[in-house]
Amino acid sequence: MNTSKLAVSLPTDTLARNPVEEIDALITRFARDQDVVESSRELYVRTLRLFLNWLQGQNYALNQVDRSIIIHYKESLLANGLSGLTVGSYLTTVRKFYEWAEANKLYPNVARGVKSPKRKQQFRRQPLTAEQGKNLLTTADPSAQQPEEQLAPTDQEQLQALRDHAIASLLLRTGLRTIELIRADVGDISMKAGKRVLKIQGKGRDEKDDFVILTDKAYEPIRLYLINRSASSGKPARQKTDPAEPLFVSHSNNNRDGRLTTRTIRQIAKRQLQDIGINSPDYTAHSFRHSTAVNILLNGGSIEEAQGVLRHASPATTQIYTHTVKEQMRLARASEERLDDVF
Repeated sequence: MNTSKLAVSLPTDTLARNPVEEIDALITRFARDQDVVESSRELYVRTLRLFLNWLQGQNYALNQVDRSIIIHYKESLLANGLSGLTVGSYLTTVRKFYEWAEANKLYPNVARGVKSPKRKQQFRRQPLTAEQGKNLLTTADPSAQQPEEQLAPTDQEQLQALRDHAIASLLLRTGLRTIELIRADVGDISMKAGKRVLKIQGKGRDEKDDFVILTDKAYEPIRLYLINRSASSGKPARQKTDPAEPLFVSHSNNNRDGRLTTRTIRQIAKRQLQDIGINSPDYTAHSFRHSTAVNILLNGGSIEEAQGVLRHASPATTQIYTHTVKEQMRLARASEERLDDVF
């Protein structure tokens, strides 16, 4: 279908006449006009389709939609148990769609001013305490059982254990997002002003234009993993790994040497958490990132320092972590316990 003339040819009763064909054309044109990275464009496509399908299910044609219907949509999302964060994301797409539709003289911007649900000033995922973090890294460390620097080159199980320990250490010590970890290549590790860094492609970015610092404790598990990975592939132990290779790869038979997926990282984190007795939906791979921020603040770091490590665009985002810090300090210094010596 030629969608280049959609702006002048689209009928005002789109959903009522030919829903599948017209909805697809509308979504295609809208997505094509968005000046965003591909991952954001895919999100807009998915969430706009949800909205248009909802309209169809409610028997609303697009030329019938007004502000009250947009508010009804918001209320129905919340009634279905979606979080305020998710509903806000869906409404962002709806607002962008109607801004675009008005600019292209398709429909008036009936979504202007419809507010996203208020979010609680705290994160849904819980961070690990310093003690829990140490316990997790110790439990995940295969060198505690086999201290030799190089393992048997054919031992894929041991190689996977080295990888998983290196991933946990890197996530906890740098606050990387899952997607940033997956995108990292071997060649992204370099030196900058005398410090070892890992170049990263952040969320919503097209290039690897940011970095995190790799301390010796963060780098050593990676170094050990890469040495053994190279040996496992039949290369000499000291031969450098191809810089274009993913920093972390799959060691399963189905995807040997392939780049890891977000699902795999989530599974690795969940297993490591369960190994130290944490089996709660409040703790996920994203908890590792929260742990980085909270423990920086608990150990004397400033909001600005935590913001720099996590690469938040606004300090207001980092500021939310202070709620968790105050909560942990409150639990550690429970004034109620003083009363046990009084009464």
